[in-house]
Amino acid sequence: MKKLLLSAALGMSLFFANAEEKPVTAPADTLAKDTVKTKSEPFAFGDFTWLNGNDRRHKALLDTKYFTGRFLFDMNYTASNHNPVDHTVVGSTALARDHEFEISTIAFGGDFHYDNIRASLLTQFGTRSTVVPRNDLSVTRGQFDLSTAYRYLSEANAGYHFNALHGINVDAGLFMSYVGLFSYYNAENWAYQPSFTSDNTPWFFNGIRVQIFVSDKLKIEPWLINGWQSYGMFNSRPGIGGQILWRPVEWFQGLTNNYYGADTQDKPGRKRFHSDNSIEVRYYNNPKGKFITRAAFSMTGDIGNESGAGVNGFSSDPIKGPAQYFASGMVYHRLWLDGGHIGWTVGGGFINNPGRYLVLYPTGDANPIPAVNTGAVGTHPFSANPGDSFKGYDYSTTLDFMPNDYLTFRIELVHRHVNVPYFAGHGGVTSPDGYNTTPVGDFEPDLVKSETRFIGALLVRF
Repeated sequence: MKKLLLSAALGMSLFFANAEEKPVTAPADTLAKDTVKTKSEPFAFGDFTWLNGNDRRHKALLDTKYFTGRFLFDMNYTASNHNPVDHTVVGSTALARDHEFEISTIAFGGDFHYDNIRASLLTQFGTRSTVVPRNDLSVTRGQFDLSTAYRYLSEANAGYHFNALHGINVDAGLFMSYVGLFSYYNAENWAYQPSFTSDNTPWFFNGIRVQIFVSDKLKIEPWLINGWQSYGMFNSRPGIGGQILWRPVEWFQGLTNNYYGADTQDKPGRKRFHSDNSIEVRYYNNPKGKFITRAAFSMTGDIGNESGAGVNGFSSDPIKGPAQYFASGMVYHRLWLDGGHIGWTVGGGFINNPGRYLVLYPTGDANPIPAVNTGAVGTHPFSANPGDSFKGYDYSTTLDFMPNDYLTFRIELVHRHVNVPYFAGHGGVTSPDGYNTTPVGDFEPDLVKSETRFIGALLVRF
């Protein structure tokens, strides 16, 4: 949540122009004067820039009376130990091209605010504008190409702020989900490649949200949305869900996201439930420390299932069908050194997803996702039948150099493993020589069970 205060001439109305997890802490002299009796601003009582998945800036540079600008740049170079001939990364929404310099994200836009009217617009260009929308099958429903219409927008919403309780925002449009704790923007995260829990859960929703700030420490946010990270709707009813965010003190955050909907094509009787839960604790804080400045950890656990229309949730049944569920978790630990200019993170997690209904599918000739308009799939598609096993784990270590609040140089080493062939091996997933213009012939995708990957990144956020 980015907090925006209008000038005293506009009555010091409160606005929250971004997602709630990402505030920019305002200096004390910008708060309401003692002569004006106002309710305390949500989450303004402390410095929450230490949180994983949160804006680490203390001040927005591009800030005016009616508009607060945002600009993000994310460029990486990643190298797999398998060195696939087609330079393709499998199983990631943060990465796309192997052994190449890649512009993952260029985003610009900002937050508009006038009286109680609010709006946010942030574009997205780079490989993520292809990688993330690719996983939305709802775009194949109907005659108009939603993928092209929306793919260059990461956030686009507008709404109204009501001066009730500690603020109530009603917004409609495209907004971030924050299921899985990690932010869509890597400049806000402790690591670059998210664990399975985060990378296999939604980055965005399309619909309506209501942010109810019950107090300056508690927010309740219901959603009415098209579906699970989908631009359109798979069946006849929208999905429902919501978030509860609690920050009772500066050193602790509790967060829960929950969702219910029907997101399987042509199967309205198959219902999906998902619960995502995280805590973050900053257990050491010494801003003047010469060596260690801060220390914190995050813990996340997700549980959910699909039931009906041939699958049976958490247990197999000879009549109702095989088990189809999602269970995952991840833990990360972060140290800030040298006055906060150096960050060191270690962490990882696990996933168990029978039925593979949330798995990021391999691409190329292993792609099981029907192409827009043609419906074509790879000649050797990755299986995603009810009950198909998918178990994995990952761990990583990340080193950040942060000369200021707006720039991060990052290097990371991450290892991932799955119990079935999944990641791109040396032969890749495209063709014998790696080019998609080469006939496939007798080629079979080279999928392997594990990979070790180096990542170097330059992250800028204004």
